[in-house]
Amino acid sequence: MNIKITTLALLATTGMAGAAAAQTSFEYWYGLSGDLGNVVQETCNRFNASQSEYEIVCVGQDGYEAAVQNTIAAFRAGQHPTIVQSFDAGTADLMLSGEFYPVQQMMADYDIAIDWSNYFPGISNYYAASTGELFSMPFNSSTPVYYYNEDMFAAAGIEEAPLTWEGFAEALVAIKDSGVECPYAYAPSTWIDLEQFSMAHNIPVASNDNGYSGLDSELLFNTTQHVQHMENIQSWINDGYAQIRTAQSGLSARESFVQGECAIFFSSIADHNTVGKIAPEGLNWEVQMIPVYEGFERHNTVVGGASLWVLSGKTEEEYRGAAAYLSFLATPESEEFWATNTGYIPVTQTGYDALIEKGFYDAAPYAGREIAIQSLTYTAPNNLTRGIRLGGFIQIRSEWTNEVGAALAGQKTMQEALDTAVERGNVILDRFARTYAGKTFP
Repeated sequence: MNIKITTLALLATTGMAGAAAAQTSFEYWYGLSGDLGNVVQETCNRFNASQSEYEIVCVGQDGYEAAVQNTIAAFRAGQHPTIVQSFDAGTADLMLSGEFYPVQQMMADYDIAIDWSNYFPGISNYYAASTGELFSMPFNSSTPVYYYNEDMFAAAGIEEAPLTWEGFAEALVAIKDSGVECPYAYAPSTWIDLEQFSMAHNIPVASNDNGYSGLDSELLFNTTQHVQHMENIQSWINDGYAQIRTAQSGLSARESFVQGECAIFFSSIADHNTVGKIAPEGLNWEVQMIPVYEGFERHNTVVGGASLWVLSGKTEEEYRGAAAYLSFLATPESEEFWATNTGYIPVTQTGYDALIEKGFYDAAPYAGREIAIQSLTYTAPNNLTRGIRLGGFIQIRSEWTNEVGAALAGQKTMQEALDTAVERGNVILDRFARTYAGKTFP
């Protein structure tokens, strides 16, 4: 009997091993970390539990830039993942690399029906070719808002969070006069201060429709309302209405806000979930769309965050697995899971409508997140508000950050800083254009 049992057990084990071996495994590298990275990992666990044909192996890379850079290095060694989560700044570089499988084509190749028109245009346009074909799958999508302390606003006599920068400046004065030492916790951010600011004001960051119309683009942000805006921020800091709060200065802007020290900070709507988790009991706060200056018609902001790129050089089975995972993420149920457990917004109209029907945004902790959707869809995207398509944009962001930091430290004027950032950024753009001479964005 023992022999029979052993034989049966051996056969069962062999059968299980054969089944396990038949399962296709593929890798997904993601850039989110901390709480958000944990939720990414949970989406992978949920997918693996939902079926037995594929196993997705999800590996955190500790930051968007690291995810992109590590993928490039892995490509050279033939060890790259099937899917990589790349942030908005890496879009142009990935598009011209050609080392990807367009997601819309892949889904069609494997007969997976996706209603691509269901994606919000302010999101999908960023990751699409000029023909409208999506090259990567929108995933963790966000847009900026400002967070404000309701009690501090009330004590200063502010009844409604201002939607103009002029009203915002008046609010800073009122908050300061009410006894708050730090009305505005400021952290320089090219994404908020330059890119989204320019979208909302319908002004260019660069020529050629922000790079969409050609590689021979030049930066223009040292000639637009952006200059005046950064000079205003500098004056608010100098006059005591704003304080620089970064990790390097001690408490971050978010920490200063959550601890009740500062009345306002700007960030992604994705921070909504984190603020809700770490805010002490009794901290009453809300969010508002980023302001625009009087005399400018408000336009849509654009997507931030990242999308999922399927990379070249993989097997058909790995691509089938990738398609199955992306199809899993595209369901309203998955969108609800993602929106519930992060501060990110639904990327489709169907996903958003499903949450509205359930009353998702009617009460804490989710109330307020709909502001991001309103900002993204405020107007239909045009040639200046569909996004930015500039090669080497990761480095261009760094030039802006370094120069603005020098101006805020009193080492030069803001105009001089932005002029230098543009000059150095244009060198990066020229090098990118020469690298891809004769090519155009698809």
